[in-house]
Amino acid sequence: MNYQDQVRNRYFEWLYNYACKGRINEKTSFRKLFMNLHNTQFDFYIRNDVNRAMDGVNLRYRFGTVINNDEAFDILDEPCSVLEMILALAIRIEEQIMDDPSYGDRTQQWFWGMLSNIGIGMMSDDIYDDKYVNERIYRFLERRYEPNGKGGLFYIRNCDQDLRDVEIWTQVCWYLNTIS
Repeated sequence: MNYQDQVRNRYFEWLYNYACKGRINEKTSFRKLFMNLHNTQFDFYIRNDVNRAMDGVNLRYRFGTVINNDEAFDILDEPCSVLEMILALAIRIEEQIMDDPSYGDRTQQWFWGMLSNIGIGMMSDDIYDDKYVNERIYRFLERRYEPNGKGGLFYIRNCDQDLRDVEIWTQVCWYLNTIS
C-alpha cells in the first residue's frame, strides 16, 4: 500500500473512531455504512450549503494536526463526503452552539441523531442493506424528504416552513430552538 493510501485509510479510521469510539459496542461494526457515507460525495442544491461542504473538508486539517502531518490535507484532495459533512456539522453544533461542560461532549449524539433521522442509524454491518442505505442517502441529498425534515438531517414537529427549501445551517438553528 502506498503512502497516500495509508493516509486515506488512517483518515477513515480517525473519522470512524471520532463518531463511534465509546458509543458503539466494540463487537458492533458500522464500517460498511461509514464507507458508503465516505465514498458518497456531498452534493448540495442550496447555495449556502457550500459552507457545510467546507466544514467537512476542513476536518482534514484537524486530522492533519492530530497525526502531525501537514501533507494530509493535500493527499485528501477529494470533494467533501457525506460522512465528513455530517460529522463536521455535529462538531460545529457541539463546539459552537450547544457546548455545555455539565453535559460533556455530545458530538456523537448529534451525529447519530442525524443518521437516525435519515433512517440509517441502525445499519450495522450484520444487517447492512446497501440498496436501502443508498436510497436514504440520495433521498437526503436530493431533498426528497418530508417538508418537516423527516428523512433529512433534522425533523421539526409542526414546522411551518418547508425545510427542503432551507439551507442546512438554518435547519440546525430551527431544530435546536425546538429542543432547548
